Amino acid sequence: MNQHWNILVVDDEEIMRESMAAWLREDGYTVDAVVSGRKAIEKAVAINYAIYFIDLKMPGGIDGIETMMEIRKLHPEASVIIITAYATVDTAITAMKEGAQEYIVKPCNPEEISLLVSRIIKVKNLQRENVILRKKLSRQYSFHDIISKNPKMHDIFKLIQEISSLKSTVLIQGESGTGKELIARAIHFSGDRAGRTFIPVSCAALAETLLESELFGHEKGSFTGASAQKKGKFEMANGGTIFLDEIGDISSKLQMDLLRVLQERKFYRVGGTQELEVDVRVIAATHRDLLQAVQEGRFRDDLYYRLNVITIHLPSLRDRREDIPLLARHFIERLSHELSRTVADISEGGLKLLMDYDWPGNVRELENALERAIVTCRSSILSEEDFQFLGKPKNGKKEWSVPGNVTLDELEKQVIAATIERTHGNIKEAAAILGIDRSTLYDRIKRYSIPR
Repeated sequence: MNQHWNILVVDDEEIMRESMAAWLREDGYTVDAVVSGRKAIEKAVAINYAIYFIDLKMPGGIDGIETMMEIRKLHPEASVIIITAYATVDTAITAMKEGAQEYIVKPCNPEEISLLVSRIIKVKNLQRENVILRKKLSRQYSFHDIISKNPKMHDIFKLIQEISSLKSTVLIQGESGTGKELIARAIHFSGDRAGRTFIPVSCAALAETLLESELFGHEKGSFTGASAQKKGKFEMANGGTIFLDEIGDISSKLQMDLLRVLQERKFYRVGGTQELEVDVRVIAATHRDLLQAVQEGRFRDDLYYRLNVITIHLPSLRDRREDIPLLARHFIERLSHELSRTVADISEGGLKLLMDYDWPGNVRELENALERAIVTCRSSILSEEDFQFLGKPKNGKKEWSVPGNVTLDELEKQVIAATIERTHGNIKEAAAILGIDRSTLYDRIKRYSIPR
C-alpha cells in the first residue's frame, strides 16, 4: 500500500532533496520534492501529503519551523519530520513543541529513513482502519447512521424509536436494494433486545425442504443426510430477533408453519416430536406486493395480517434523490480504503450523472456502481467518464407536457392522487411534496373524492 501515501521533501540543497526523494521512491512511495517552504505550502494546498520531510534552515524568508506550522494549519493529521544539520537539544525541543513528529540529522541514512517512514505509515494505516471499523460498527448497530436527509426516511427513524422495544411483528416493504435488512438491524439494536441475537434468513435463497430445516431445525435421521440434530434459526434467535427476508417467496406449507409460530411461539423440529417454545421477535421483509398476492391466492391472508402488525414502506432511491450525494461520498470513503485506492471525491458532473440515473437496484446498485468506478478510475476524483458503464440516464426527469383536453381541476386531482399513492397515504409527506399544508390537502381530497 506504499504507493497510496504521498510524501513531500522540502530542502534547498538539490543533492539532499533529490537523494531523499529517490530513496523513498525506491521503497514504493509517491514522492514530490520542492526547494522552499513557500513552494511546500503551495503544494500542501493542492495535495494532502501524509508525511513531510522539511529542512530546518532554508533561505527565502520562511524556515522549516514556520513551514511546518503553516502546513499543520492545513493538514493537522500530517506527520512532519524536521531535517537539521546542527542537532541540539534546543532544536529538538523547538521542533517537537511546534508539532514535529521526529527530527533527523544530516547526512541522512537511507535505512533510517525507510524504517522511520515504515513505522509512521503502519500507525496511519491502523488509525484509518480504526476509523472505518468504528463507522462500520456504528452503521450496523444504530439507525442514526443509516444515511438520509429525506423526510420519509426521517419519519421511519422516528417510528423505529417508537417500536424498537415492542414485541410486535414488523413488515418492511420496499424494492430490492433499498436497505430492508439495515432497517431490521436498526430496530433490533436500538431496542431492549440489542444485547441478544439477531438472525437474518433469506427465504428466497433456499428450496422449501432446506428452508424448513433452516428455520425450525431437524432431528438426526429425519431425512437423507441428517446425520446429527441441528438447531433451527428460530431456536438460535430465542430471546432476540429473527429477520425473514423475502417472506413473499415462501411456499404454502411454510406459510402455514410460520403462522403457527407467530400465533403460539411454538414449533417442532423436522422429524421431531418435542414441541419447542421460543421468545422471538419477528421482522419480515419483501419486495413483493403481499396484499396483491393475498388477493390472487398466492399468500395466506391470515399470515399476512399476522405479519402486517407494524408496516414500514421504504422509499426507492429515485424517490430520495437528495440522498445520492451523501451516499456516494460515504461509499467512496469506505470503498477507497477497502480497495486500497486513492479516490477521495466525485466531480459535480459525476454527481449529476448519478442524480439523473434511475437506480432500479437502489442503494445496493449505487454502491456496486461506485465500487466499479473506483476500481477503474485513474484519478483521485471520480468523473462522468468513470460511470459510462451505466449508459444514458433513465430517470423520470423527462420533459413534461400538459395533457390535452384536461381541466385545471382534473389536473390537480390527478397530481394529488398520484402523490398520495406514492406516499402510501402519508398525508404529512404528500403535503410536503405538494408544497401545501395538511388542511389544504384534506380540503382537496374531500372536494375531489380522492381515495386514501
